[in-house]
Amino acid sequence: MFNLGYLKHRLGQYAALWVGGFLLSGAAILIGLMFADLMVAIDAVLPVLLGGVALGLGVGLVLGLLSGETLGTKLALLLLAVLLALPLLWAPVSAAVAVAFFADRSIEYSETYAAFQIGVSQVLFPISQALGDGDLFGWVWSVFQWVSTVVGFFSAMAKVWPAIRRLLGPEPVTEG
Repeated sequence: MFNLGYLKHRLGQYAALWVGGFLLSGAAILIGLMFADLMVAIDAVLPVLLGGVALGLGVGLVLGLLSGETLGTKLALLLLAVLLALPLLWAPVSAAVAVAFFADRSIEYSETYAAFQIGVSQVLFPISQALGDGDLFGWVWSVFQWVSTVVGFFSAMAKVWPAIRRLLGPEPVTEG
């Protein structure tokens, strides 16, 4: 039915893409600060990284759908891609938000961030309408940000934790 090993491998690639998008965005924005204002740097970096992350997700999905896996595995992979697309796109944006926070600047002045927020709101607003009143949108946006950050954190930890364990050395052997 499902090849859980294959899905776990693809989730590991998702985690690597999330971490890469976050770190590359943060580094590129910090480098951009040497040449331009923060909002100019963010507006130059985010479109490229959002496109790169979306391209990475799309290529991974197409390769998965073209693989010799079962139909159930391919459908599960498609469902995961749909569910994780927005949290994945949040990775470079969250790095920009973090840099703006530490620079004590408002990220809302970034045109790219505003366009991203509008695009996400076009997806989330119908969900908030279906769940209740339109005033619910602010809550849904906050939940999106938190869930995306938590998903990214856990995917990063899943990818980084084995490397940290290798750095710490083998577990001590207890004699019994």
